[in-house]
Amino acid sequence: MKSFAEIDIENDGNYLKLLSAVSKISGLFSESAVPFINYRVAENIFCRSFNANNLSRSDTAYDADFNSIGIGLKTFISKTNNSTEKVAEFNSLSRDLKNYKGKELALKLGEYRNERISLANRVYKINSSLYHIVARREKELLLFETDYNKINIGNINSVKSNKASLQFEDGYNFYSFNYSKSTLFRKFIIPDNAFRLPIDIIEDPYSLLLDLFSRNQYKSAKDKLVKGVNYVVLPLFSTRNLNNIEVGKSSGLNAWNAKPRPSQERRPYGEMYIPIPREIHNNFPFFFPQKHKSFNLEIPTGEVFSAKVCQQNSKALMTNPNSALEKWLLRDILQLKEGKLATIEKLNTLGFDSVIIIKEDNENFKIDIMKTGSYHNFRV
Repeated sequence: MKSFAEIDIENDGNYLKLLSAVSKISGLFSESAVPFINYRVAENIFCRSFNANNLSRSDTAYDADFNSIGIGLKTFISKTNNSTEKVAEFNSLSRDLKNYKGKELALKLGEYRNERISLANRVYKINSSLYHIVARREKELLLFETDYNKINIGNINSVKSNKASLQFEDGYNFYSFNYSKSTLFRKFIIPDNAFRLPIDIIEDPYSLLLDLFSRNQYKSAKDKLVKGVNYVVLPLFSTRNLNNIEVGKSSGLNAWNAKPRPSQERRPYGEMYIPIPREIHNNFPFFFPQKHKSFNLEIPTGEVFSAKVCQQNSKALMTNPNSALEKWLLRDILQLKEGKLATIEKLNTLGFDSVIIIKEDNENFKIDIMKTGSYHNFRV
């Protein structure tokens, strides 16, 4: 595959132009000769320029999906030919990780890291992956691509540790793990053939802005996502006791495990629902269609389910057939075998415990996974 810099140049695209433009106004934020680019800005510029699907909201292993290629986007300052950067956080697993040391900890980190990558591959149907790097130096940007390999667990070596961190290699890359932040880092090497984009930072960006906005030829921005209006976040766990979060053993994702109805020997394994807490209906009574009214629910791969709000107090988001939601969430995403209970431990391992529901109109909605803690953050 050609580099993204080459693709942009061949198509007379806007990627390099936008990176250059943002870099030139670095004087708004810093007095340094090194260009300043916020990582979210870099992600948005990439996705806009290459028409890639922005995955940063779901906080999965990848930042973008470019034609079924998972893209990890990194921008950092590097005065030398390498830089060690964050690649994963394991806050929800910090208690478990404290039980391991040395090589056992390195193996566990490799297991968890690889599971997160596999999860993103399943959710977005990713076929291959790579990192796209924007390294920043004085008066220039260096752009290059490098591997996005899983950690080679069978070849973990050179394990070293101190009071603050653990370091190890896997034959491909060097990793370090910060104990206090439960954060995994990887060393990125800048190749000699990286694409160089010269940057001339504007001395007085304020005058440029005053001149630009004096023309009054721009459209006012509007919030793309408005809480309770065009999106809500739903938990995949029970909200009965938020101090001790658990997935109900016979409700929600595990509704199939409830007592069978009089006419049944057992409930079908495909029987499940996503809980809709009462406070969602109380705070946002017009977000979902009326009870039992069907609407379209699009999953991240583009497949569309027929869905509806069901059960007493409209507490359940279900699909018709119910097995469609079960296959996507329990089988494809969580990879649970038939008859295996979904647990909060399983969700924490994969790094998500909620879903976001995006409303396009009263008949069309979208669903995606959200990182651990998202429902709590939505409530406050």
